[in-house]
Amino acid sequence: MLIGFVATFAVLLLVGGIALSYVVESPGAVNLIKTSIILLSLFLALLFYKVQFEMRLRTAQQRAMMEAPLLKTGALQDAIFNSANFSSIATDAQGVIQIFNVGAERMLGYVAASVIDKLTPANISDAGELIARAAALTAEFETPIRPGFEALVYKASRGIEDIYELTYIRADNTRFPALVSVTALRDAAGKVIGYLLIGTDNTARKQVEAEQALLDQRLRDQQFYTRSLIESNIDALITTDPRGIISDVNSQMEQLTGRTRDEMIGAPFKTYFTEPERADEAIARVLRQGKVTNYELTALSLNGKHTVVSYNATTFHDRDRKLQGVFAAARDITDRKQFEDTLLETNTALEAAKGAAEKANRAKSEFLSSMSHELRTPLNAVLGFAQLMASEVPAPAQHQQRSINQILKGGWYLLRLINEILDLAMIESGKVTMSQESMSLTDVLLDCRGMIEPQAAKRGITLTFPQVDNLFFIHADRTRVKQVMINLLSNAVKYNTTGGSVIVQCVVSGKDRVRITVKDTGAGLAPAQLEQLFQPFNRIGQEQGAEEGTGIGLVVTKQLVELMGGRIGVESSVGVGTVFWVEFDAAAVPSLLLDNIDDGLLERRGQARQPPDQPTLLYVEDNPANLALVEQLIARRGDLKLLTAIDGHLGIELARAYLPDVILMDINLPGISGYGALKILGEDPLTAHIPVLALSANAVPRDIEKGLEAGFFRYLTKPIRVREFMDALDVALRHADAHSLAASAEPGQ
Repeated sequence: MLIGFVATFAVLLLVGGIALSYVVESPGAVNLIKTSIILLSLFLALLFYKVQFEMRLRTAQQRAMMEAPLLKTGALQDAIFNSANFSSIATDAQGVIQIFNVGAERMLGYVAASVIDKLTPANISDAGELIARAAALTAEFETPIRPGFEALVYKASRGIEDIYELTYIRADNTRFPALVSVTALRDAAGKVIGYLLIGTDNTARKQVEAEQALLDQRLRDQQFYTRSLIESNIDALITTDPRGIISDVNSQMEQLTGRTRDEMIGAPFKTYFTEPERADEAIARVLRQGKVTNYELTALSLNGKHTVVSYNATTFHDRDRKLQGVFAAARDITDRKQFEDTLLETNTALEAAKGAAEKANRAKSEFLSSMSHELRTPLNAVLGFAQLMASEVPAPAQHQQRSINQILKGGWYLLRLINEILDLAMIESGKVTMSQESMSLTDVLLDCRGMIEPQAAKRGITLTFPQVDNLFFIHADRTRVKQVMINLLSNAVKYNTTGGSVIVQCVVSGKDRVRITVKDTGAGLAPAQLEQLFQPFNRIGQEQGAEEGTGIGLVVTKQLVELMGGRIGVESSVGVGTVFWVEFDAAAVPSLLLDNIDDGLLERRGQARQPPDQPTLLYVEDNPANLALVEQLIARRGDLKLLTAIDGHLGIELARAYLPDVILMDINLPGISGYGALKILGEDPLTAHIPVLALSANAVPRDIEKGLEAGFFRYLTKPIRVREFMDALDVALRHADAHSLAASAEPGQ
C-alpha cells in the first residue's frame, strides 16, 4: 500500500511539473522545475529501497527466531555428549565402537581414534565380570547368553532399562569401578541400529560405600559388644524412660520374671514387682537423687515365684546431657537374705551361748574367788599352827617333826596351787589388767636374780645373767614381766641337775623386738612332751618326781606373755637341757613430754614455799625408771618433799605414817593394785581426805573413766606430760590447802 501511495504521488508531481513548465515559459523556472523533479525522483527511489530493506530484515529476524531453539538444543546435546564427567560410547548393532567422547578418553585413557571401528565395550571391561553377568542373565532369562558384548546389552536390546556396575580397564591396565547405563538406539522403524553406554567413575562412591560399610560393621560390632556385656552380666539389667516405662532388658531379667524381652519393653517397670508403689518410688528416687544403691525389691515371676533383689540404679543422659531415663541392676540376694537370716539366728544363739558362757565364767570366777578365800582361811590356820608346833620349846620329837614338815610342805603347796588357779581364772575371765609402758628389763632381771639365787644356791646351781651396763627396755607390764621371769627361772632351777647351770641372755631379735632366753642343763624334754607343755595340770612326766609342781605355772606364763603382745617358745634336747624364750616389743628409755615447758617455769614454782612448810608428795610406783623421772621433776620444781614406795602395801603404810598432802599412785602394782590401795586409803579416816592422782600407761578413754569413777582425783597417763602433770599437782595442792583451812576452822581445832 505504501509503495502504491508513493508511486501515485510521484506520478502526480511529474504531471504537475510538466504542466507548470508550459505555463511558465521562463528558462529559469524551467530549470528549477527540472531540478525539483530530479531531486524528488531520487528521494522516491531511496524511499523505495529503504522500505524493501526493512521488509527483508523483518523476514530474516523471523527466520532467526524460528531457528534459535534448534541451535540451543544442538549445543546442549554437544555439551552433554562431550562432557568430561561422563564416558559416552556409542556402538553399531554389532557392538563396534562408533563414538568415543572426551569423557571416555579421560576416564579410560584411550584416544578415540584408537578404539573407533576397532574395539567393543567388552574389550575394555573385566572378563570375569562379563562371565558372571552372562551366567546370571542365562539363569534369569533361561536362555544361553554369551560372555562379551551380548552380556552387556542383552537387557537393553529387549527394551529393558539396564544400569549395572562394571569394572573398566584403562589403557594402562589399571582398573576402576564404573556405573554404566545402556540404551538401545533405534531408527524410525524401531530397528536397533546401535547402543549407547553412558558411564560414570564409581570409585568415590565405592570408597564411600566401603567406609560406610566399615562404619556399619563397627557399629554392629559395638552393638554386639555392648549387648554381650549386658547379656553376660550376672544381674538383671533394665533401662526405663523417665516415666518408668521399660525400654530394654537383658536375658537375666527375662529369667527373673519369666517373660520375654518383647513382652517387657513398653510395659511399666512396677509391673514386675510384688510392691508396685515401692518399685515406683525406686524410679522416682533415682530421678531425684541421681542414683540409688541397695534398695530391696521383690521381683514377681510369671509363675508366681518371689525373688528378693538388691536394686541399684542411676540416671543416664545423651551427649547433650538431656535425661534419657534410668539404668537399673537387680541382683538376686535370696541366698544372701537366707544367709543373713541364718546368721542372725546363729548370732542370736551365739549371743545366748556367749551370755551363758560369760555367766558360767563369772560363776566360775566367783566360785574360785570364794573358794580361794574359803580355802585360805583354814589353810592359814593349818600353816600357822604347824609353824607354832615346829618352833615349840622343847622341840618336838623327831617323828613329830617329820609329820609337821609334811603338814607344812603340803600346806605351802596347797597355797601355791590356790594362787595359781586364781591367776588362771582371772586371766581367762579377762579381769587381768595390763599397764604396758617402757620399762627396764635389766632392772627386772636384777630383782629376779635376787629372788631366785637362794633357791639356786641350795642345789649348787650357777646363775648367769646379762651385764648390768647393757640396758634393755621393752614395752610391757613390769609386774607381769617379773611374774613371767620368776616362773621361768624357778622351773629352770627346780628341774635342773644338781650342780648345773642356768644362763639368762637378752638379745635384739628381728626388728624392734627383744628376746630373753632362759637355758638350763636339766634332763630335757622329748618332742611328744613339748607338744603338751602348755596344757594345764600337765607336769610332763614329773608327776612322780621329787619336785613339787601344779602344772599351771607355764599356762599362766604363756597367757600373760601373749596378753602383753609377746611370744613364748621352747627348745629342748633330752639329756642336754631346755631353753625357754620370750619376746617383747623393744622400747625407748622412758622420757618426759615437755609440752613446751621451759626451765624457768619449773624453777619459779620453787619460790612459792620454803622448808619446813613444803607439802609432801607420796609416789607409789614399782618401775624404777618412772620413779627417777618423777624425782627429777620434783627436784626441779623445788616446792615439794617426795616420798616413794615400790608397792601398794608399802604405800598405804607410808600414807598412814606421814599423811602426805598428795598421793601419786600407779595403777598396776605388785601385791595390790592401785584401785585396791585407793579403796583402803578411802576407807581409813586418817587418809580419806588425801587427793590421790592416778598415773598409768592404760590410756584408753574407758580406763580413764573407770579410774575417775573409782575415786581418783585426777587420772594422768604415761608417758608423763610435764605441763599436765604440774597443773594436776597444783590443783591437788590447792584442794589439800582448802581441806586444811576448813579443818582448822572447825570448833575445837
